[in-house]
Amino acid sequence: MHDPLTLYKLIVLYMLSRVDFPLTKAQIGDFILEKEYTTFLTLQQAIGELIDSGLVTAQSIRNRTHLSITKEGRETLNFFKNQINESIKTDIDEFFRQNEIELRNEVSILADYYKSTTGEYEAHLIARDNGIDLVNISISVPSEETAVSICDNWQRKNQEIYQYLISQLF
Repeated sequence: MHDPLTLYKLIVLYMLSRVDFPLTKAQIGDFILEKEYTTFLTLQQAIGELIDSGLVTAQSIRNRTHLSITKEGRETLNFFKNQINESIKTDIDEFFRQNEIELRNEVSILADYYKSTTGEYEAHLIARDNGIDLVNISISVPSEETAVSICDNWQRKNQEIYQYLISQLF
């Protein structure tokens, strides 16, 4: 491949095509940087260009950017996928075999907050499985610190909270 940036874009597209859930920039970066395929800045450039061209969508939730491949991204990957070295594809496939559950869990538990028009803060908490919301809760609180705390606790205690809700409601 003549243009290394094109290869990095194809690697990102290939990674996103191998899962049925979004990946964060950090998850993609952890793999690519650990394998020393490229540098952090070059990877950020590749991801930015994929987003700008509509091959990947990005959704920011708190301090994470969740990436998903678009239909156009899949079509592009199908056209150029033979330009990715088979050993790189094998590395990616092995990475997902070893880490899929952990990666899925990281993007299935979402917590974010914002300031509402009333001046209070809304903590928005979601637990997803296979793209379906299992729990979707909004809680109004008086301060940003409380909203942050709720979001942080949701990340750590979501299973316990979900089990409690189920036991109390059924």
